[in-house]
Amino acid sequence: MRFTRDELHGSLADPVLGTIGFLNEVMARYPEAISFAPGAPHLTHLGDFDLARHVESYLAYAAERRGLSPDRARHLLYEYGPSRGLINDLVARALDLDQGLGISPDAVVVTVGAQEAMLLTLRALCRPGRDLVAVVQPCFVGITGAARLLDIDLVAVDETADGIDLDGLRTACRAARADGRRVRALYVAPDFANPSGTVLDLATRRRLLDFAAREDLLLLEDNAYGFTAAPGSGLPGLKALDEDARVVLLGTFAKVCLPGARVGFAVADQTVCTADGSRRLLADELAALKNMVTVNTSPISQAVIGGMLLENGGSLAALGRDRATLYQRNLGLLLAALDRHLPPGAGRPAGVSWNRPAGGFFVRMRLPIPADTALLDECASRYGVLWTPMDQFYLDGSGADELRLSCSYLDPEQIGEGVARLARFLREVCP
Repeated sequence: MRFTRDELHGSLADPVLGTIGFLNEVMARYPEAISFAPGAPHLTHLGDFDLARHVESYLAYAAERRGLSPDRARHLLYEYGPSRGLINDLVARALDLDQGLGISPDAVVVTVGAQEAMLLTLRALCRPGRDLVAVVQPCFVGITGAARLLDIDLVAVDETADGIDLDGLRTACRAARADGRRVRALYVAPDFANPSGTVLDLATRRRLLDFAAREDLLLLEDNAYGFTAAPGSGLPGLKALDEDARVVLLGTFAKVCLPGARVGFAVADQTVCTADGSRRLLADELAALKNMVTVNTSPISQAVIGGMLLENGGSLAALGRDRATLYQRNLGLLLAALDRHLPPGAGRPAGVSWNRPAGGFFVRMRLPIPADTALLDECASRYGVLWTPMDQFYLDGSGADELRLSCSYLDPEQIGEGVARLARFLREVCP
């Protein structure tokens, strides 16, 4: 039997769904190239990683907390487990220790990475054809891809010097109401957003929460990179400032624990009133949806993450401190190498510029020519350097002259050599 693409779901023809696959394919074609493409965590802290020890740490905790025998506790790893998760209490404790959230474990759903948390949250909140989700562009492709899988329409809000154009968001909300629809939620990454590296200052965070209350919308907070802030410079997350249950927190353990575990979470403490007058948490609804998506998150993976938390005093921030030092070092090396190899004046082609984020994994560069896949292929084949075109991070077709450089996965010598090669390439191809 054969199909035409038109007979399948429309999202399959959307270029955003192929973004990650394309980068993997290019990296496979040029295995010797220095790659600034993947936004993956560095694995140096896993050099002496003892998976079995972390699992045993969690099992000892679970046996004591639940009053189980060691054998019965071990059976937790063999079973499907609850869709809500096994380590919800540890996640809630970590968020309380690190951010003072004070949320109940019942408000936590442990997911297969943050990507599943996004998909479940969008599915629960939005009615296709009626509800819109706003995103700050440039925007992480994971949320735009999830929305397109679910036939949820998106509206783009531009970044500003403060991080977000609230006037533009207000206009989008009014336009939706005039059309008989509503902007249901705004996806926002307040700390070192992927791919822009933008940070919302404290005043903007408070204005955004006030705006959400006035416009009756939810904020979907993705704070995967907040831990990379320089010591003493971190700001409270939106959920930590939330006094009206306006924020659903979407989290991941990939960046500070183990990416291969594929463990994330959603904190959804909003109240849902049912037709019979009873009340549930939004987390209950996410768990019900998860039953039909992945059934449960791997108990073995959860045990690994739980053990890592337990061995670090229950704090995710404690786990992230040495990782943050590495990423701060790599970001500094990347920015210094760009300054060195592309100095202002004759050493830098006209129209080449980049931002200077204070944390996160990424630097955003603008070129005087299209930074498209053809240019990437040329850069990889002739100079052995890979990067990420930025056009798929935009909804409106802009960003075609921008690229993203990731410093997270590389070692210092690779960063220096990679920037030197990139500089030679840009001096050749830029007018």
